[in-house]
Amino acid sequence: MTEYNFREVEESILKQWEQENLFKSEENRKKEKFYVLEMFPYPSGKIHMGHVRNYAIGDVVNRYLRMKGKNTLHPMGWDAFGMPAENAAIKSGIHPAKWTYENIDYMRKQLKRLGFSYDWDREITTCSPEYYRWNQWIFLKMLEKGIAYRKSAVVNWCPHDMTVLANEQVIEGRCWRCDTPVVQKEIPSWFLRITDYAEILLDDLEELKENWPEAVLTMQKNWIGKSVGATVKFPVENSTTTIEIFTTRPDTLFGVTFMALAPEHPLSVELAKGTEQEREVEEFVQRYLTMSTRERNIVEEKEGVFTGRYAINPLTEEKIPIYVANYILWGYGTGAIMAVPAHDERDHQFAKKYNIPIKPVIQPPEEWNFEEKAYEGEGVLINSDGFNGLHSSEAKEKITQLLEEKGIGEKTVNFRLRDWNISRQRYWGTPIPVVYCDQCGIVPVPEEQLPVILPENVQFTGMGNPLEKNESFVKTECPRCGKPARRETDTMDTFIDSSWYFLRYCDPHNEKEPFSREKTDYWMPVDLYIGGIEHAVLHLLYSRFFTKFLKEIGLVNVKEPFVKLLTQGMVLKKWIKIEKLLEVLHLSPEEKLKKLIEELSSYGNIENVKVEDITIKEFMEKHHLTLNDNAKLLFNKLGISESILKEFEEKYGKSDKMSKSKHNTVDPDEMIKKYGADTVRLYILFAAPPHNSFDWTDSGVEGAHRFLRRVWNFVNKKAEELRNIRYTLDELQNLSEEDKKLRRKLHQVIKKVNDDINKEYQFNTAIAAIMELVNELYSYKGDNKKLLKEAVENLILLLSPFTPFISDYLWKMIGNTGFTIEQKFPEHDERVLVEKEKEIPVQINGKLRAKIKVPADADEETVRNIAFSNENVKRWTEGKEIVKVIFIKGKILNIVVRE
Repeated sequence: MTEYNFREVEESILKQWEQENLFKSEENRKKEKFYVLEMFPYPSGKIHMGHVRNYAIGDVVNRYLRMKGKNTLHPMGWDAFGMPAENAAIKSGIHPAKWTYENIDYMRKQLKRLGFSYDWDREITTCSPEYYRWNQWIFLKMLEKGIAYRKSAVVNWCPHDMTVLANEQVIEGRCWRCDTPVVQKEIPSWFLRITDYAEILLDDLEELKENWPEAVLTMQKNWIGKSVGATVKFPVENSTTTIEIFTTRPDTLFGVTFMALAPEHPLSVELAKGTEQEREVEEFVQRYLTMSTRERNIVEEKEGVFTGRYAINPLTEEKIPIYVANYILWGYGTGAIMAVPAHDERDHQFAKKYNIPIKPVIQPPEEWNFEEKAYEGEGVLINSDGFNGLHSSEAKEKITQLLEEKGIGEKTVNFRLRDWNISRQRYWGTPIPVVYCDQCGIVPVPEEQLPVILPENVQFTGMGNPLEKNESFVKTECPRCGKPARRETDTMDTFIDSSWYFLRYCDPHNEKEPFSREKTDYWMPVDLYIGGIEHAVLHLLYSRFFTKFLKEIGLVNVKEPFVKLLTQGMVLKKWIKIEKLLEVLHLSPEEKLKKLIEELSSYGNIENVKVEDITIKEFMEKHHLTLNDNAKLLFNKLGISESILKEFEEKYGKSDKMSKSKHNTVDPDEMIKKYGADTVRLYILFAAPPHNSFDWTDSGVEGAHRFLRRVWNFVNKKAEELRNIRYTLDELQNLSEEDKKLRRKLHQVIKKVNDDINKEYQFNTAIAAIMELVNELYSYKGDNKKLLKEAVENLILLLSPFTPFISDYLWKMIGNTGFTIEQKFPEHDERVLVEKEKEIPVQINGKLRAKIKVPADADEETVRNIAFSNENVKRWTEGKEIVKVIFIKGKILNIVVRE
């Protein structure tokens, strides 16, 4: 093969890898292990460029470290349960299992075609009973330990479809399928007591400080949300009822001017009963109960309604009105607050709207207008009987102490974190292994009866949970008394699947337990975990929680699952709206379509385009296009090549994350077909450091392909003469200056590549150094075959983690056997890097006048002496005044002269 036929190269090498099972991993206690893992994908149908980048980063690390002698584990699997499969079943009648497994088959082929070095013998699929039986087993252990429990939870409910809706299925308060108004409904649900682990989850973040991005640690801390304050009980006037609140600012208790309850709070409607406000409160509460939980969390304007009742401030004994307010959320704290408008901006806005008094109790350090804005900082107390003059920090302690003495409050540590509701009223998930017996109550399924199999013979109507209608599943016997019982029809949140999958990879075929302690003791923790920052909170928090629970019951011996976390940047692509394109072309939608074609013709050849005698706007309406759509859609409807659009995209386009809705995606399959997997890998790794986002450009991927052709052409040309060359390092000592230059560059690049990979995985600069080496090889004028063999072999090995297909092919082409991943990664020779002489330029008044050779460590005086003895330098300086000499050691000598 003379030309670089990437398709033939890659298909040939892939076949050889699979025949040899090259990437298999096994425990080997004589070797240092390294576990590299990318977050596993949801099998949605096809991988996208974000996947490719994520997996390419991990693949480079795995290949590199295996070549460095580490025993690496690099597995892959599928996060296979989830809503999209069930939605597909409702829309098209395809069973979720069929849809999922067909997608997995296709995506697995894609990942193999990209050359990722996964140990496919360890592949896991979370929707298989072999996996989810252990979800059920872990749940039973949590139930046994009191970590799993059942209570009511508020959900989004569609009364027409009789089903629970996820937040994303509620659109403007209505069901995404039938457009019925959604209501909030309380239903029994299963929870995991993650709050029991809040303190340790927070404390152990300290151990991750050096190896996790600061942004992720901050998000985790904020989500856990530890706060120290006081719980205070406010009696309701003329009632035995009390309203309990939590506050971090007991120093502001004397400034409370109203109470506020969440619409969902049980007292909201109860307190208003029998008052003139009863109906108004009921209507207000009902309005907010019909919102999705996501909409409830977004409050654009604060509003509320008076309940007609009053509470008593337990310290001042003042009467304060009780409101129901939309900015108070049920599920945070107690769902009720003491409102201090002088010192909380949200309360201030509400108080101004409803003419509620504002009472300052903290003196700001500067002039302050409390009518305009709340002062939220600390300071000295005022208007606080018995505590005036104290600083906030001291007053907090003393006021809390008083509350405790009076029995009306206590010091409290509160967490924003809430227990994890794992119940999902949907089919495609892990069945929860409990049954309900009229005689025995809630009964766990015995371990020996696991897995509780998810039945496949169900009907998907989009109404209700299909499992509830499957009698053969629901009807069962009580494991305790043997009487008729019914199974739980809720399935588990799919975050359960991903909270421990990294442990199953250590022992994926174990039929007796989730994994053996011996194997996890060897492989865990994961040394490098790679994934998007969008998973910074829930997935990582739940994985940490599961690990801590499993450590408690003796299954693992690690406190934290992931040593180092790398959150890769996004792959962006520029696109241009139709509106922007018209603006650039100085056209309006009301102008004739013919005018648009004429303008575009000046940017490229447009042939065989039939132009209707209508306006651009009319053409767009005919084809259901809007000004906000991608101009690519307009070009497609007009039959104009998208190549003309590229110039507009590059100059005027907006960078966005690739998405189908914006039509700015790049299909990995198409790129592989056009350029090959090695090119796609090289470009995506070269475009930016792993943690940075970057814009995908056609010119960039074409440049990567040109580089690989250069490598191919050079090695292919030299292959015959290098094939039988053998060399020892001793034979590469007495070299000519030309040879030394090449060998020095080779070892500089080897050092650079190792340094860059080991320093935060800077693949882009490592690849840039390899490109410099290729340039040096092309400019080499010598004929030292042994040196060339060393240089070419090392070039191939340096490229191997990035572009494994071409590397393995060229490795064999120059007479070697085996695969590059089996070879030792190049190490530089420090002695070769030491230069005895350096050539430095001499500039006179900013113009290059000579190049001189000086000792590598020459000081300024030595360099000046050599320079001024140079004939060319003499010619340009004789008879002139030397104004100054600028010397940069090892780089340049600059002489400034005056006539």
